[in-house]
Amino acid sequence: MRVAFVGKGGSGKTTLSALFARHLARSGAPLLAIDGDINQHLAHALGLDEDETFGAPPLSSRTGEIKDHLRGSNPRIVSREAMVKTTPPGRGSRLLRLLGDDEVHGTHVRAVGGVPLMVTGAFDESDLGVACYHSKLGAVELYLNHLVDGPGEYVVVDMTAGADAFASGLFTRFDMTFLVVEPTRKSVSVYRQYREHAAEFGVPVAVVGNKVTGEDDLLFLKEHVGDDLLAHCVQSSYVRAQEQGREQGELESHNRRTLDLLKAAVDARPKDWAAFQRHAVEFHLRNAAAWADAATGHDLSAQVDPEFRHGPQALTPTALS
Repeated sequence: MRVAFVGKGGSGKTTLSALFARHLARSGAPLLAIDGDINQHLAHALGLDEDETFGAPPLSSRTGEIKDHLRGSNPRIVSREAMVKTTPPGRGSRLLRLLGDDEVHGTHVRAVGGVPLMVTGAFDESDLGVACYHSKLGAVELYLNHLVDGPGEYVVVDMTAGADAFASGLFTRFDMTFLVVEPTRKSVSVYRQYREHAAEFGVPVAVVGNKVTGEDDLLFLKEHVGDDLLAHCVQSSYVRAQEQGREQGELESHNRRTLDLLKAAVDARPKDWAAFQRHAVEFHLRNAAAWADAATGHDLSAQVDPEFRHGPQALTPTALS
């Protein structure tokens, strides 16, 4: 199951992404975390020291090589230059199994704090004025488009802040999206934006209240979020100690129960491969018409394989090669 954490900047989505990923890892579940935020802090939230480097190349640094691997022998994709972030898999494409023995996982995954992690890559000085961060997220979208995750497997993605997550079709690549909301008007405003966009495409969203200090905060969230409020986290001295580089105690029992509720909500979601592929094709055609045909010089609608059916049934020797 693919899980995204989104929310207003500063709401705590990176912290919750890390806590949830570590919670899953402790349960022994097969797991991969991905840092898809413009501020690349997930590795440090998982336990990497500030003066340490991650140790694996970011996905955005090898997008061309990733494209070459994923397109495989798919005759509808003539070159890496003709493959864009939304290009869906088809017959002949190489599909990925979670943490499989393949070029993508072997090159880009390293464990931090017991959690296998991939990072998108930071927005650096050479990008200023000439690129948007979503160009870097293209490799994440391609990865999720070509991944066949099985029962009891989890991908946890720390996404970009606010409604900016809707600047691409990436928001449709998840089985569950957790919207982290603080008990403030600004945070609730972001929630409303996200809920409206997600509802248009049937994307399931659940709210996790964060930084709740008392009954007034909880009542505020219930008033403005209603039934979307799945669970909440109280202010955490454990998290603060971690952020300050101190090892102190363990996560509060209430917050541990919240992580259990999040996992239960994810596990209860049915896997809908048909909807996943339908959204992939829809957003690919949108992007092809809006910019990608002109950018590549190809009719990218021809990349859609009408006979392809995503999911476990697509895991053929040719696809995995």
